[in-house]
Amino acid sequence: MREETEEPRAGHSDPDGDGNDEGHDGGDGGLRGRLVQAGVDLVDAEGAQALSLREIARRAGVSHGAPRRHFPTHLDLLSAIARQGFAELAARVAAEDPETAAPRERIALLARVYLDYAGSRRGMYELMFRHDLLESGRLGLRETSLPLFARLTGLVALVRPDADPVLVAGALWANLHGIAQLWHWGSLRLATGGDDPAPLLAAALDAHLGPAEPAP
Repeated sequence: MREETEEPRAGHSDPDGDGNDEGHDGGDGGLRGRLVQAGVDLVDAEGAQALSLREIARRAGVSHGAPRRHFPTHLDLLSAIARQGFAELAARVAAEDPETAAPRERIALLARVYLDYAGSRRGMYELMFRHDLLESGRLGLRETSLPLFARLTGLVALVRPDADPVLVAGALWANLHGIAQLWHWGSLRLATGGDDPAPLLAAALDAHLGPAEPAP
């Protein structure tokens, strides 16, 4: 996905290229929100590869130069859209995480929420983990994404006090990401002959955290 370079439409005197497009929705703040929501809707409908500046602007009902008032680069706009995804994933985790449960149970639940999100919000999930967005640090995206990893790391530290929790959490996350990707592509279903990723998740948790203790 390359960043587009676009010029304002002929006949516009506004140097930002957006004329009065944002005027009817309460000013610049409204326009910014419309652009981000248009991007969220687009990534859900057509995937991360469809997120061009021109198409987002078209869906938001503004000229193709209008996004640059709030998002000077394509990467800025993509980061704002991805930030919505991390906020939603964090909200799902917070809503589902039983903080009174045992740490291993909470890790298992977090992992299930992660895999469910990857399957149900495929386009957003792929956008969220684009390395160029995360490495750029645009719009505080890392500050939105890293707390999820910190939550996992803290729980791992309780389950595996003998190990480096950052390394174990990183390896477990990589395993979950691999399950999500390979399951989506059909590779794991073909290789294992299974139709449910739950046994793979259980095996990943056992591999990184040790076998679960039997119920009393």
